[in-house]
Amino acid sequence: MIIIPAIDIFENKVVRLSKGDFEEIKFYDKTPLEQAKKFESTGFSLIHIVDLIGSKSGNITALKILSEIKSGTNLKIQFGGGIRSKSTVDELFSAGVDYVIMGSLAIKNPEEFKMIVEKHSPEKIIVAADIKNSMIKITGWTEETSISLNQLIESSSAVGITKFICTDISRDGMLLGPNVDLYKRILEDHPGIDLIASGGVRDINDIIELRKINPYAVVIGKAIYENKIDLKELSKIAL
Repeated sequence: MIIIPAIDIFENKVVRLSKGDFEEIKFYDKTPLEQAKKFESTGFSLIHIVDLIGSKSGNITALKILSEIKSGTNLKIQFGGGIRSKSTVDELFSAGVDYVIMGSLAIKNPEEFKMIVEKHSPEKIIVAADIKNSMIKITGWTEETSISLNQLIESSSAVGITKFICTDISRDGMLLGPNVDLYKRILEDHPGIDLIASGGVRDINDIIELRKINPYAVVIGKAIYENKIDLKELSKIAL
C-alpha cells in the first residue's frame, strides 16, 4: 500500500477543508513548494495535489506551482481540480504532472474523457469517485449526480481505467478515521482495480487497519498538518 501525502491549494497557499466546505478552511504556514520539499526530504516520491479553486470553477490556478514543484524536486505528482477538457489535460502533462485525476469530465462528457484516455493512456489517468450517501458528487463536491459508485467504476473500467481515488466526503478533513468498510466493499466488488483510499485518516493505527484490506494506496492530508502523524514514522511504513 503506497502512502501519498496531500497538498490542497487555495489562492496559492496550503490549506485543508472539512468535508470540502470552503467556509471551513484552514491555512498552513509553508508554501506548496516548501511542503513538497518536506515530503521529499522525509522519503516520499509521489504527492497528491488538488487545486481547490479549480475544482469549483473549472479554471486551474496552480499551473505555476506545479511547474515549481516539478523543477524544484524529483517528486511525482498526481493532480486534480478543474480538469474539464482535453486541452487542460494536455497542458498539465506538458507542465510535468505524472497523473491527472478526473471526476466531473468522466461523467459529464464521457466521449471527450474516452479521447483523453486513448491519447495519454489509461495508466496516467485516475478517476475520482467522490461519494456521499452512496452517490457520486462532482464539481468540487458542489453538484449532486444520479450516478452510483459502481456505475462510475464500471463505465471507467470499460475504457481501460484501473486507478480510482475514492473519497468519503463525510469524513474528509474530519479526522474521524477512514471508511474501511466502504473500501473493503469496493475491493470485493471490483477486485481488478487499483483503489486509492482518501478521507478521514487520523493516525498510524488507521494506516494499519487500511493495510489489512490492502488498497493500492492511501492519501493522507490533515493528520499530517495537524501533527497527528509523524512524517518520519509514516515514511518508514510507506512503500
